[in-house]
Amino acid sequence: MMKNTSGVFSDFFYMIRKNKSAFVGLIVIVAMVIVALLAPIISPNNPLQRSLANRLKPGFWAGEEYNQFPLGTDYLGRCLLSRIIWGARTSLSVGFIAVLISTVFGLILGIAGGYYGGWVDTFLMRIVDVLFAFPSILLSITIMAALGSGLEKAMIAIGIVYIPQMARVVRSAILVIKEMDYIEAEKALGASHFRIIWHHILPNALAPVIVYSTLSVAGAILDAAALGFLGLGALPPTPEWGSMLSNSRQFLTSGAWWAATFPGLAIMLSVLGLNLLGDGLRDALDPRLRV
Repeated sequence: MMKNTSGVFSDFFYMIRKNKSAFVGLIVIVAMVIVALLAPIISPNNPLQRSLANRLKPGFWAGEEYNQFPLGTDYLGRCLLSRIIWGARTSLSVGFIAVLISTVFGLILGIAGGYYGGWVDTFLMRIVDVLFAFPSILLSITIMAALGSGLEKAMIAIGIVYIPQMARVVRSAILVIKEMDYIEAEKALGASHFRIIWHHILPNALAPVIVYSTLSVAGAILDAAALGFLGLGALPPTPEWGSMLSNSRQFLTSGAWWAATFPGLAIMLSVLGLNLLGDGLRDALDPRLRV
C-alpha cells in the first residue's frame, strides 16, 4: 500500500516517544543545534582571542579564580568552551551540508539506476563500485588534495565520499517499490515516468533515505574531525573540533588534559546522539516493528 510523507513523519513522532534512546539522541542533537545557533550569545569569551599569559590554564575545577574560562584554555590561551561552542557551528555545518550533497546526488543516481535499469543501471553502479573501492577517509584526502584545504572543500569532499553509499540505499529501495502493484497500475493508466517517480516512488523511498542520512551525518562529522586532525579541514584560527583535538593531543601527557578531552567529548556526544536518533528512526520507519 502506498504511504505518503505525512504518514512517515507521524510514525516517526509516535515511535520516537516510545524509544527512550532515540528520544535522548533527539534531545542531544536539538541541544547542539541550539548551541550552535546561539553561539554569539552564549559564548563566554571571544573564541579567537589569544592570551599567552593564560596559556593552558585549567577550568572551574581548579577554583573560583579560573571561572573566567570554565573549561580552561588551549595552547594559545583561548577560551576552550567558547571554541567548542563555535566549533559546533563548524562541525555540524560540515556534517549536514556534506550529507545534503550526498543525498541529492545519491537520489539522482539511485533513482535513475533502480527505475530505468538496463545499461543505465549498469553504467551508474560501476561508477559507484569504483568509488566504493577506496576507504572513505583516503578518498576524502585524495579529493582534498585536488581541491585544496578549507571548510567548503571539506564539505564537498565528504559529500562526494557518501554519494555511492546513498545511491546504493536508494537503488535498493527503488528496485522493490517499482515492482509494487500500484506502480504497475500507474503505468497501465499511461502515467509519465516523472509522475511515477515524483508522486509514488520518491515518497515511498524516503524512509530508508531519512534513516541513512541521519546516520551519515554522524560519519560525516567524524570524517570532518579526521580531516581537521590532519590539517585539511577548517583553516586556522576557525574553531573546529578535529583541529582542536589535533593541536592539543600533545598536552594530554603533560597535565593539560582538558585541551584535548573536551573537544573529543563534543565529537563523541554529537556522534552518539545522531546514532541513537538514527536507530530510533530506523525502528519508527521499519514496518516489521510496527504493531
